[in-house]
Parts: sequence; C-alpha cells; structure tokens
Amino acid sequence: MEDLHGGEGAPLGTYTEAVDWINSLIPFGIRPGLERIELLMERLGSPERRLKFIHVAGTNGKGSTCAFLTSVLLKSGYSVGTFTSPYITKFTNRFQYNATDIPEATLTELANLLRPEVERIAESELGSPTMFEVATALALLYFGRVTYPDVVVWETGLGGRLDVTNIVNPVVSIITNVGYDHTDVLGDTLEQIAMEKAGIIKPGVPVISCVTQPEVIAVLKAKAAACRSTLYLAGEDFSYEVAGIQDGVQNFNFKGPFRSLELGIAMKGEHQISNASGAMMALEALRQYMAFMLEDEDVQEGFRHTFWAGRLEEIGASPRIILDGAHNPEGAESLAKSLPQYYKYDHLNLLMGMLANKHHESYFKHILPIVDTLILTEPDFRKKMDAEDLQIIAESLREKYAKENLEIIVERDWGKALQLLKSITAENDLAVISGTLYLISDVRSTLLQQPDSEKGW
Repeated sequence: MEDLHGGEGAPLGTYTEAVDWINSLIPFGIRPGLERIELLMERLGSPERRLKFIHVAGTNGKGSTCAFLTSVLLKSGYSVGTFTSPYITKFTNRFQYNATDIPEATLTELANLLRPEVERIAESELGSPTMFEVATALALLYFGRVTYPDVVVWETGLGGRLDVTNIVNPVVSIITNVGYDHTDVLGDTLEQIAMEKAGIIKPGVPVISCVTQPEVIAVLKAKAAACRSTLYLAGEDFSYEVAGIQDGVQNFNFKGPFRSLELGIAMKGEHQISNASGAMMALEALRQYMAFMLEDEDVQEGFRHTFWAGRLEEIGASPRIILDGAHNPEGAESLAKSLPQYYKYDHLNLLMGMLANKHHESYFKHILPIVDTLILTEPDFRKKMDAEDLQIIAESLREKYAKENLEIIVERDWGKALQLLKSITAENDLAVISGTLYLISDVRSTLLQQPDSEKGW
C-alpha cells in the first residue's frame, strides 16, 4: 500500500470520526456536475486512470447487476473492486475489494488524505464537494492507490451524464433500464431521463442495455451512434429464454452474438433474469474486446451464487417475512408479479415507507391489487414521506385498484409498525416490507439483530 498521509488540520482519529466527517457534507445535497471531482482527482494524482471500469447506470437493477458481475469475475479468478450505493448494513459496504468491505482503518486513512483537499475546494468558488463526491473520491483512491483490482464494477449515483461517477473512462458501459425515478433532478419525461443515463456512453466504448421503451431505445441508439460505440440491445443483439424454476433456481438460456449459454440464478423475480442477461452480455464484451478469460463453468457458478441483500430477500419463517427495496413504479410492478410466482399465502400484509421525491401513485397502482393489509410508516431519514400523505394517495386509488376488504393502517414509528406487521401475520400469510432502502436497511438490521448496522445514501 502506498504511503497515504493527509495535510493540515487535526487528523480524523477513528473510523466513526471519518464517517461523521463524510456525512457532515450531506447538507451540500446532490449537485450535478464534474468540476469538483475532477479537481479533487487531479490533486490526488488521477488514480482513476490506472483502472478498468464497468460503468453501470439505470433506474432499477443496478445493484443486482453489479452483484452478478462481481460474483462471476471473482469466480473467474479476477480481483474486483465494487462501488455501490446506497448501502444496506454499513458505510464500508460501498467500497468492496474481492467482496470484502474496506477496512475501517484504511477508510480513516483515506478520509484524512481527502479532507484537506476537500476543504481547499470548499473555500473556492466551486463550493464544497458533496458527500457523494467524497465517497466516490474515496473509492477511486482505495482502488487506484491501495488495492489495484483487475476490474472495478462501478455504479452510478444518480442519472449518468452529470453524475460524479462519470469521471471514469470505462471499458464497457451498462444501462439496465429507464423508468420514472429522481424526476426532480433528471427530468420528467422518459426521453429526458434516458438522455441523462445515456451520458455514460463514451466514444468507442461498447454499451449494453435492457431498455424496452421505443423512445428510450431511440435515445440510446442516437447517442451510441454519435459516440461510434457498439450498442448491444436486449431483444435485438442478445436475448434470453426462461426455462423455468427448479429447486429455487431460475433457469434461462442466454443467446448472444458470440455464444449461447444455459444459466441459473438464485435471485428471485423475472426482472433478475433481465439483469443477469445484461451482465452476461457485458462479460461477453470483456471476453471479446479485452481478452478476459471466462470459462463456462465459472460463469455459470458465479451467476448461481450471486446474492444481493434486500431484493426479494426472505428473512424469518414464522411469520414469513420478505424484504424488497421496490421504491418506484418499475420496482413495484416486478414485486407484484414475483410474489404470487414464488409464494403461496392466504393474506398478504405489506409494510411500506417512502421518501418524499417519488411517483407514489404509480407504485400503489401495482401494489394495491395484491395486498390485504397495508401498513404505512416513515423511514428514519430526513427526506421521508409523511405516512398520512401516503394514506391519502392510497385511499384515492382504493376504489379502482384495491382488493375489496383492503385495510390501511398508519403507524409512523417504523419499529412499532414492524411489530404490528409481525403480530397480524399468521402462519399461512406472507409479510412483505417494501419501499425506500433506508427503511429496508433499518428493518433488516433489526430482524437480523445486527447492532453495528448503519445506513445512508
């Protein structure tokens, strides 16, 4: 490991101090643009230039796609850095090397290296780097100056074009899908959102996508053509055929331009087959253009053993509890479709909490037809949506979308709401907790009794 030492100011002595300092930048919000991160990296020797990145953008499925890529590349003998957000258990989850979190001492050391530079930029007309910019810079230092992985699986924060992760020049780009999310920042038409996501397409770098809407496909094709990048599109250049579920494994046949392969995944939901196919096509691009050695058996095993917390994750058998971070219309549609496919139950009881910046009407249109009891709560997070406002939306859609005897309960305290959910769910019922990952994170750590759980963006 290189000698890493920061500049002036009392050093951050502990991991907790380091994380507190990074989180103290949260009030600077989300500020699209690359000027601050570019300056920060320049001052730190541009560590990103030493690395190969797979850049992953999209509305849903980014985390799962990153998990598939990491698992297969590790199984194939490569060292892998993985940068994802938000995290489910602990701040260190965001920065992984070979599927292991960054050590707390290393994170503290890197934070000390970053802090004086961050403070210098904060005093300039550019203003302070944001929390996400500093986290991204920390990831680049960890991968580019400490661990040197063969490849970095690199998830965007928001959008793509002006997202700070877009400072990298990847070897392959992935746009999982495009839907309505973060419309307050990215625009409120699919074309506008697609333009932002398409911002990760770089000249000559192959791009893979599983988007389906014609207007989105048109945006991606135009951008890829302008960049002279090869676009591999699901349904046109590669495809999959579902081959059924056996022993909890979803089997499918991947058909690509270079080879076909039978694959199986333990992740639940047909949308995960789409994510896995996109990941497989990206791996094929690495094999074809970058001479990566990816043997069939390693690829198959890597896919089969992929796990990603909080995505149709079963926790507890009595009562049966499912966690799923569906927080937008597309996620809700996948959840509503997947639950009856995988589970038999008399009553479905759903606990949900949301942030205030989402399209919740469309979410409810997908969820209300399958729910018997709906418990509305609030995540322990600054941008939470008022549970009573959620109730107003749900009630307004009741007549058209809900089951006849739907019961709606408001319990603003998520801890009490969780106890209520458990108490009303009988042996033959199913309890589901859905919504923002900030809620999923707290509930998961409570159910799994993980006292050192943290959470955040």
